[in-house]
Amino acid sequence: MTLHLVRHGRPRADWSRPAHEWPLDPASYDDVWALRQRLPSTSAWYSSPEPKAVETTQLLTDAAVGIVDGLREHVRDATGHLDDFTDVVRRAFDQPDRAAHPGWEPLAACRERVVRAVEPLLAAHAGEDVVLVGHGTAWTLLAAALRDEEPDLDRWAALQMPDVICVEPR
Repeated sequence: MTLHLVRHGRPRADWSRPAHEWPLDPASYDDVWALRQRLPSTSAWYSSPEPKAVETTQLLTDAAVGIVDGLREHVRDATGHLDDFTDVVRRAFDQPDRAAHPGWEPLAACRERVVRAVEPLLAAHAGEDVVLVGHGTAWTLLAAALRDEEPDLDRWAALQMPDVICVEPR
């Protein structure tokens, strides 16, 4: 079994709204379509409920897709552009039990939520490939949890929109 963790395509940012409300930017459709060739033709598909993830999923497959609330991104209810976004995310990884910014979910809570959502999906599809479409921070936390490792911040920083991380769960 291979778990394919797909990071959504580039969103259309609207700094007056929290990021979990942003749709996919139509200018990123070609990048999303190009990702199809890196994914298995037959697999179980699940998506975060966030618009940019659902829209990415719709471009990647014609298969039935389950929407799983627990797959949503690290909650960042704050609005406005952060010039130091990468530094704040790194601080969140350094102190996972604390909110790194007002309105942000502690990463420990995100990790627990995502792992709890994914475990039954993996059990239900033992031996099958599974594709999850969602978000970079959540996938960085999940990949580390499944490998019993610390989160790889260099991998997080290198993730594109869209991108895929392949994990062989233990």
